[in-house]
Amino acid sequence: MLGILTFIFIIQIVYVSFFTLRMILTLKGQKYLAALLSMFEITIYVLGLSIVLKYVNQPISLIVYAVGYGLGVLVGSWIEGRIALGYITMKVILNDPQSDMANKLRDNGYGVTSWIGSGRDGHRLVFEVLAKRKNQKKLYDMIIELDPKAFVVVTEPILLHGGFWTRRTKK
Repeated sequence: MLGILTFIFIIQIVYVSFFTLRMILTLKGQKYLAALLSMFEITIYVLGLSIVLKYVNQPISLIVYAVGYGLGVLVGSWIEGRIALGYITMKVILNDPQSDMANKLRDNGYGVTSWIGSGRDGHRLVFEVLAKRKNQKKLYDMIIELDPKAFVVVTEPILLHGGFWTRRTKK
């Protein structure tokens, strides 16, 4: 029985990890890869469910199935975080309109569009940076290191068009 429970547990982790990745791929516009992954996902799901249904009269099998499901969500989220699909846009607002931060970020390979904005207490340097999601922490840390008082907002763009980044994002 221990072998069956272990198998149920592992198959649930694999199934739900695939499920999580498929959903994220779909949301990121990777529909063909998501469709391919879904074929493996449903095969694993049916296999796991059929085993659990054979042992449905033993509550431990349902508990193991549920715990495996929960861990599968965590594993799938962890995997997605590691591959970090897509791009982010960071909007940064600095109190010092004369700051050289935008140029320092450009020197590190980031595309930066900047302008002067007006805040409650005067002019501010405002800029946006487009970066790969996998570089988000590195970019954020660099910004905070250069100006610990920077105001930073991160969003995920849905559609990209134009600019020098377009060639890079299509690859």
